[in-house]
Amino acid sequence: MFKDCSKANMEKTEQTWFQKIENLHPYQTLMYLGMFGSGLIFLFMTIAFLATGPTNMDAIGFRMPKSFIMSTFIILISGYTVSKMLKFYLQESIRELRKSLMLTFWLGVAFCVLQVIGWKELTSMGIDFAGLPKGSFLYVLSGIHLFHLGGAMVFALIMVLQYQKKEKDEIQEIIMLTNPFEKMRIQLFTLYWYFMDLIWLVLFMIFVLTF
Repeated sequence: MFKDCSKANMEKTEQTWFQKIENLHPYQTLMYLGMFGSGLIFLFMTIAFLATGPTNMDAIGFRMPKSFIMSTFIILISGYTVSKMLKFYLQESIRELRKSLMLTFWLGVAFCVLQVIGWKELTSMGIDFAGLPKGSFLYVLSGIHLFHLGGAMVFALIMVLQYQKKEKDEIQEIIMLTNPFEKMRIQLFTLYWYFMDLIWLVLFMIFVLTF
C-alpha cells in the first residue's frame, strides 16, 4: 500500500514537472535551451583548456592583461544596471527602463573594447593565437564569450529603439506596461545577461588560478 502511494506521488510530481515545461513560453524554452547549449560549449572548451597541461607562461613574461581585469569590473557593474530593468518596468517608468538598458548596452560595448585591447596586450607579450596551446585558449574562450555577449547587445539595442518609439505614444506605452510578454522578455534578457556575467567571472578565475 505504501509503495502504491509513493508511486502515485512520484507520478504526480513528474506530471507537475512536465506540465511546467509544457506551460513555458516558446521564447523561454529557446532561451533555456540556448543557455544550456552555450554552457556545454564553455564547459568542454574549459576542460580542453585545463587538459593542455602545465605551461611555464612566466618564462615568456605572461601577465594577466590589465584590460581583462578592468573588463571584469565593467561586467560586474553591468550586472547591477541590468538588475534595475525589471524594477523600473514594475514602476511603470519606461524612461528609466530605457536608460538602464542603454547604460547596460554601453557597458557591454566598453567590455568588448577592453577585451580587444586585452588581446593586443597578449600579442605584445608574445602570446598569439597560433602559439602556445594555453595562450591560444585565452583568445578562443574570451572570443566565444564576446560572441555570445554581442548577441545580447544587439537585442538590447533593438529593445532601446522599441522603447523610444513607445515613449512617444501613450497608448503603446500603456499596452507595453500591461503586457505580460514584455515583462517576460525583460526577465529573459536579464537572466541571459547574468549568465554571461557568470561565464566570464568563472573564466577569469580559471585564467588567474591556472597561469
